[in-house]
Amino acid sequence: MGILYLGTQGFAYKDWVGNFYPAHVSPDDYLNHYIEHFRAVELDSTFYGVPQPATVRAWYDNTPPDFVFAAKFPRRITHDKQLTIDDARPFLDAMQGLREKCGPLLLQFSPEFGPDRAVDLDRFLAALPQAFRYVVEFRHSGWTQVHHEMLTRQRVALCLHDLHYPSKSAPTTASFTYVRWLGNRTRLTKFNRIQIDRGKEQAWWGEVLRTQLGKGQDVYGFVNNCWSGHAPTSAQQLLKSIIGGSK
Repeated sequence: MGILYLGTQGFAYKDWVGNFYPAHVSPDDYLNHYIEHFRAVELDSTFYGVPQPATVRAWYDNTPPDFVFAAKFPRRITHDKQLTIDDARPFLDAMQGLREKCGPLLLQFSPEFGPDRAVDLDRFLAALPQAFRYVVEFRHSGWTQVHHEMLTRQRVALCLHDLHYPSKSAPTTASFTYVRWLGNRTRLTKFNRIQIDRGKEQAWWGEVLRTQLGKGQDVYGFVNNCWSGHAPTSAQQLLKSIIGGSK
């Protein structure tokens, strides 16, 4: 049976104060309260830049031994520059500071990143150090089963996601499963409560991920505020759909 690591995309949201975090809590204490509810988080902040060593050390020191940090590659690697291992090294060096708490590292590509870049991606994935686990999220519809075979060869997970619509299947390209519940960023402006009913989607994902866990796949899943309006509540609801509410 695989292990489930479920959480949210980021944890530093003022909109959660008073409805998930205690009222009047300091931002410095957000993580201390977050770890009371979840055993994993996807670091959204790393998308905007490589974290300082002191920040990484604080993440490591202030979380339980079994806590896991997934992290997004900086956008300068996936969006702004050509894929080169030299550009990736500062980020990978920083992630080493998380040691055994480092979960999969996510390459989130834009809708403009199409299959014409397959050779570049293949070369980049082959150059990445094997000390980490990697995930690729495609948003261009042209990526096909042929490219999934490339990920399988590289032992890189294909990210399953629920953006404007859910993934229709759960192809296994690595030894673990990685899911992102994203939603539509144009629909919501406040993130302090559930505003979109995702009951049907939660039931579907619950069945899919129970199957993956039953295959022995560890499952990493992270909810964005935009999916339903309040990521912590959505993550807790998904947990119940997947394993009946036990943490």
